[in-house]
Amino acid sequence: MSIVTKRGDGGTTGLAGGRRVSKGSARIECIGAVDELNSFQGLARAATDDAALAELVESVQRELFAVGETLAAPPDTPAPAGPAVTAAMVERLTAEAARLEAVDGVLDDWSLPGTHPVASLYDVARAACRRAERAIVRLADAEPVAGHVIPWVNRLSDLLWLVGRVIECAGCGDGRLRRAADPRSRWSRAW
Repeated sequence: MSIVTKRGDGGTTGLAGGRRVSKGSARIECIGAVDELNSFQGLARAATDDAALAELVESVQRELFAVGETLAAPPDTPAPAGPAVTAAMVERLTAEAARLEAVDGVLDDWSLPGTHPVASLYDVARAACRRAERAIVRLADAEPVAGHVIPWVNRLSDLLWLVGRVIECAGCGDGRLRRAADPRSRWSRAW
């Protein structure tokens, strides 16, 4: 067996169930964006010294495979054999985000990417997550997307932002953007 099958030489690829589609299709764009996101998360995790944060990110990376499997099964095929993206998975990310929000100083203000090298890697992963989310929403506008994929990816972007801020708060100095002393001038975190 070889990874070089040559079946994709004509610009198509296979989905769950065996159907061939264009590599330029919206569904393949989503799968590729999730793959890119997983790679950026892996890069960030590999640079993370905090073992608990690295373990959290690795568990999320493993759940990303369920996202990819869900996306690889178009609505007219049987459900994927692998795990579905569930409401419980969304709730777990929500709970992890709440836990990180409780770290002293994390929500004091926005942060300027580049203040800390590892936090910057999480900022890149978060941006890739938002790109994947936009692609998935465009797909969902055209055809059904199974499970809780959209809320899960949305929650993940929040979590990645928080991981970056926790790393900054742990010891690189203060690179947070300081707004005017008036608390009403804070930027909105609702993206």
